[in-house]
Amino acid sequence: MDYRLNLAKRMLFNKRGSLIGAVLAVSIGILVINVNFVIFQGIYDAIIRDMSDYRFGDIYVYDDENSTIEKSDIVFINWFERMPNVEAATPRLEGSATAETRILGQAHEKFNVPVLGVDPISDIRTSTIHETVGEGQYVYSRNSIVVGESVASDLGGCSQDGFFMSGGTDPTVTGSEAISKCQPVRVGDSVKLIITDQWGIDQKKRFVVTGISGTAGGQGFDRSVIIHIDTLRDMLDRSGESRSIMVRLQESTTAYEAAQIKNQFLAAFPNDNLKAETIEESAESTLSGFRSGIAMINLIGYFGMGSSAFAILTIQMMLVNSKTREIGIMRAIGARRKDILIIFIMQGMIIGAMGAGAGTALGLGYTTYAKITNMEFQGSLALEVNYNWQKIGETAFLAFILAMIASIYPSYRATKKQPVEAMRTV
Repeated sequence: MDYRLNLAKRMLFNKRGSLIGAVLAVSIGILVINVNFVIFQGIYDAIIRDMSDYRFGDIYVYDDENSTIEKSDIVFINWFERMPNVEAATPRLEGSATAETRILGQAHEKFNVPVLGVDPISDIRTSTIHETVGEGQYVYSRNSIVVGESVASDLGGCSQDGFFMSGGTDPTVTGSEAISKCQPVRVGDSVKLIITDQWGIDQKKRFVVTGISGTAGGQGFDRSVIIHIDTLRDMLDRSGESRSIMVRLQESTTAYEAAQIKNQFLAAFPNDNLKAETIEESAESTLSGFRSGIAMINLIGYFGMGSSAFAILTIQMMLVNSKTREIGIMRAIGARRKDILIIFIMQGMIIGAMGAGAGTALGLGYTTYAKITNMEFQGSLALEVNYNWQKIGETAFLAFILAMIASIYPSYRATKKQPVEAMRTV
């Protein structure tokens, strides 16, 4: 067996150009799959993380027919917090407001902003929005407001055509000078919101800015404002109502246990037209297109590996044709067809092993780079980078097997060459 392996290596390394081409073909296919997993699967996992942390929690409850849950949220929250594995629950209410941009007390611009109403005490226990406040504090009173960074810049006249413009501190000038010398809204400033209630009447209220929120994981809170849920209820004239209930489970809770809690909740309130989803179900409905994209990229990677198998077959055929005389000599001195077959299959195994090793190394290198640098998607969403050793191993093994299979036919062709005819070939 040793001499056949040595012959296989010698014959293969004498054709270094062909060897490099074959190894690259294998390694690129593996690299595409591994990078796809790091980037796209990492984005997918990060989106789910942020959906759970900011929007939906581990269980998300809403009215299946109406825009709000009319029944008091206290009933539902008390029910959840009595359940095992439940960490906390909080109500949410959403609306839309018109914010007035003022410079030197003069109306400058009006624009619409999404408004999120939260219960500050329970929300801090349930979500992580409060952690996005980089300046000041989270909502703590009925008159306080947390303003997203983009909204703060708009209110200060620091945006033009959707772009944030910064610099200077004097908001008194106009035109191009105003752009170069603007002042975003800061903690302590006041913001006026106009919200249309359910009867079509405009409700106006001025708030004190207690915090400035950065982008919360791509969830768009940099372009939103957050106020106390009771204040939003008053302005919408929806006393006691909520848009949704966000439930946080303990970290040790399994997906099966989460589904059980959800089903028990729906069984406990069968007449309230409520719908509940676990984070897995919410992600499935929200990110189905994204999952399809991941599958498509994986198919491209596997197609690349299939193409590499074809490349190996072609290269092996070239090697067989270029080594015709050597094959004839080996046959003449007693080498069996089985030996010739094994030599060329071993060449495929060498190509597969080198390609799988190189592709895996490059993929792990990129994974490590993404992890060390805290790679982000769209500048805000930190990728969830995990080492899926099973997938890495399966991909490398598949590449190795494909390379070996691709060598079978060229190896068979090599065994069919007759010694005398082969030795006549120059």
